[in-house]
Amino acid sequence: MSDSENDTSDKSGASEERVPLHERRRPWWHWQRLTGSRPRLAVTTAVIGVVAGALLGGAGVAWQAEAGPFADDRACWGALSRDDAAALFAGEDGRTADVESSEVPITSDRTGAEGSSGQCLLTSDGSRITVQAHQLDPRFGGSGDRWADEFLSARLTPLGDGLLGMASDTRAWLAVPDGCVGRPSDMDVTGGPTVIDLATGWTVYDHDVNTKARDRLARAVVRLVDHYMTEKGCTGTIADPTGRIPEPPRFLDEKKDAMCGIEGLPLPRGYGHSALGRTLVTRGAGPVRTCDRRVLFHHPGLRLMTVEDPRLAMLYAQLSTDGAKDPVKAGDQDGYGFVRDDMGLFQAECQTGPVTFLIRADSARRAADIRTLLPRFVAAEADRIGCGPLRIRLPADG
Repeated sequence: MSDSENDTSDKSGASEERVPLHERRRPWWHWQRLTGSRPRLAVTTAVIGVVAGALLGGAGVAWQAEAGPFADDRACWGALSRDDAAALFAGEDGRTADVESSEVPITSDRTGAEGSSGQCLLTSDGSRITVQAHQLDPRFGGSGDRWADEFLSARLTPLGDGLLGMASDTRAWLAVPDGCVGRPSDMDVTGGPTVIDLATGWTVYDHDVNTKARDRLARAVVRLVDHYMTEKGCTGTIADPTGRIPEPPRFLDEKKDAMCGIEGLPLPRGYGHSALGRTLVTRGAGPVRTCDRRVLFHHPGLRLMTVEDPRLAMLYAQLSTDGAKDPVKAGDQDGYGFVRDDMGLFQAECQTGPVTFLIRADSARRAADIRTLLPRFVAAEADRIGCGPLRIRLPADG
């Protein structure tokens, strides 16, 4: 992360006039300030994991799929029956799993300004599923956030039918509808949505998505969100989405003039097929179209992403103005962005609301490629989603 992204100095008066009040500088306690680097971030994450594990261990309630003293208990804040939880661990042989559940209750701060948060851990015969309820924080600026790496990955497929959510065979997430009550306050129009997500562990990106496992996770996340809304006093439920989910994402054999399947986007030299991971592109309409190349440890070597849903695009709103020293320009009302050695981003103001166009590399060695790709990527994707024509201008390469 560049020094300019963490710069806490005041902007000029002209800059302040065009930046909304909510888009303020990253506070001193922000996790990326406290960690400062990937090694320190790993240590911090490990410590948090130990603390969370201790809390989960203290709140644990064990129960099995067969009848027994805990047969009437329900897992994950009461949202999942024992059969629901056991189904998540069902293997190809169809055997019923014995499951243990531990959880930290869903709570919010006294004012409700920070949204709800809670965690549930399901374990069975050495396998584990982690369930989280939390409000996505726009101060994290999605691009460097682990949640975006994993849950906006090209491996996930949109749930469809207007739902803000996605699923694969190892990950699933769904946002609570704003009206009931996905954001803690009616005044919180700039906050991220409240989501519930499930993660089963490691993902092998060269394998095809198992649609049966994906559908099990999609059903479970819908049950979790339905229960959350019921606990908030809401009425109505979300229909089972599994019959409408598009086919899993596809691996691409890219053409030289169609990187990530985008016509007119040239494939830079050295970006051919790699044995470390094939190119994967999201299938299905919105909320995100992601192209991931050379994924290693959940982190893509190169990601091209179009965030079409305004509720997710707002995760990048602050970063679009604070992200780097080299601002990207377009028409006066078209949006904001930047380019730097490892990233290019443009937050456009489209008819449907903000849309984020992002290219991110895992190192600064491809700075020239990012500068070449970003204007063509933004133009092509803006035309695809009906936000064009959108032509951005990069600052001089100094």
